[in-house]
Amino acid sequence: MDIKTIAPDFSVTEQIQPQDVSIIASQGFRSIIINRPDNESSDQPEYQAFENSCSAAGVNLRFIPVVPGKITDEDVERFRMALQELPAPTLAFCRTGTRSMTLWALAQSGHLSTDAILKAASGAGYDLSALRSKLESKEHHNRPIVPTFEHHDILIIGGGAGGVATASSIVKRRPGSDIAIVEPKNEHYYQPGWTLVGGGVFDREQTERPMASVIPSGVTWIRSACAEFEPDRNQIVLEDGRRISYQVLVVSPGLKLNWEGIEGLKDTLGQNGVTSNYLFDMAPYTWDLISAFKGGRALFTQPAMPIKCAGAPQKAMYLACDHWKRHGVLGNVNVKFHNAGGVLFGVKDYVPSLMKYVDMYGIDLCFNENLIAVDGQTKEATFEVTDAAGEISKIKRGFDMLHVTPPQVPLGFIQNSPLANEAGWIDVDGETLQHTKYGNIFGLGDGGSTPNAKTAAAVRKQAPVVAHNALAVLRGKTPTAVYNGYGSCPLTVERGKIILAEFAYGGKLDPSVPTWMLDGTKPTRRAWFLKEKMLPNIYFDMMLKGTETLAKPKILPHRPVAHQAHDAFRDQIDNRP
Repeated sequence: MDIKTIAPDFSVTEQIQPQDVSIIASQGFRSIIINRPDNESSDQPEYQAFENSCSAAGVNLRFIPVVPGKITDEDVERFRMALQELPAPTLAFCRTGTRSMTLWALAQSGHLSTDAILKAASGAGYDLSALRSKLESKEHHNRPIVPTFEHHDILIIGGGAGGVATASSIVKRRPGSDIAIVEPKNEHYYQPGWTLVGGGVFDREQTERPMASVIPSGVTWIRSACAEFEPDRNQIVLEDGRRISYQVLVVSPGLKLNWEGIEGLKDTLGQNGVTSNYLFDMAPYTWDLISAFKGGRALFTQPAMPIKCAGAPQKAMYLACDHWKRHGVLGNVNVKFHNAGGVLFGVKDYVPSLMKYVDMYGIDLCFNENLIAVDGQTKEATFEVTDAAGEISKIKRGFDMLHVTPPQVPLGFIQNSPLANEAGWIDVDGETLQHTKYGNIFGLGDGGSTPNAKTAAAVRKQAPVVAHNALAVLRGKTPTAVYNGYGSCPLTVERGKIILAEFAYGGKLDPSVPTWMLDGTKPTRRAWFLKEKMLPNIYFDMMLKGTETLAKPKILPHRPVAHQAHDAFRDQIDNRP
């Protein structure tokens, strides 16, 4: 927690956890205000969890959810009344604290001077200068707050792998470019490392860096969240209501881990033997369970596609089985792999080697079985089973350990935007990664509509393509760099050996080095060395720094396809005064 004191009776902070409430109470806070709606992100506890923890700690709680970018006078009045009614001191929070800070500032209008309000906000690290005219206005209307504009030539949504790598590649191509990254989080994660955390190989701290340390030099970091897109006006709206305009927009926000899609999962995750390597805070618990397990029923699940790294559910299982085998307890473990799909791995060339490990570990493959509910108290998991005729039935299986891969869906602010296709993903061309309607918008990473594997390795190849094409569009030219659908999945079949799956669109094998050097269809120690010793450095020190070794994009000499959206934008650029 990073609690910022704004006034003697009021403080703000970013997202907290229910277990933080007792600490907050011990620091003297008597009330908490939540300004973040439920289900805004996959790692966000719901209001009910805070209600229980506040009740236990004797802390008053008020829920005033505010939609990002749409704070109204009604919201401000509810916040003002809460401050009057609740016992002080009060702590308010949202995703980053910006909405809570904005509500406090507007609630003080007419009571404190505008300069005093803005100074208090600035002292806590919140720049609310765009609200000056609103604060100075004596007449408030019940409408969303629309502050003044900020502009950047290239605006990037998301400070994950895709956003940072693209920014760095652009800077390498054109130093001094006017680029801004919109990202609310303070931390940047190397998510591919979480499998090794869950396998007892890495400490989770090895997978985390301060966001400020990975943002390229000269690139503006806008520490806020995008709430809306207005592509017809070439602008976005932030959660605090600010509007940012752009010439070229790059969208790489990731996806949502839909923990709510499995009934009862959020209530038992991290306890009762239920874990997942898909969360930074949860991966160590996976290793705690594996290392202490002496026998029983161990279930590993995989939902319907698409998911981040289709091999990750298997990786957790293989590393667990390898540990149990090495410690002589595998014979006491009943391992089941419940896969909502019908095949072990989507690229058939890797299946024979994987099946050898399935047989060696004695894994029971349960295809077409989708996890829909978990009861942690009774240690029962419920699955929907689809038979050959398409008929669906339900079965319950007991467990002693359950590793869950959650369903994964588009983020709400993407799904409900003009940028989304019918499925809710950013609708981009599979080769140029240019939006199919808006020619000055590009999308990459897990939130894109491209039918490739959603992996960091895919982003490593996508970022240079977007960088090249974004600069081309900025110059009024046609995108000529193309992405071939490359993705990679280092399948950790045992500690010390990996099957290095590398493939492009259509499941075509696409190895980075000759097979005589490393045959990715077979388990090798070289691939393990690459995964454990080299890939983290390649990620942080090369990919995020704009170094494109083995990732330079293919450039076509001529325009690959006609693109009406690009034509319209090029005409707009050409006809500028």
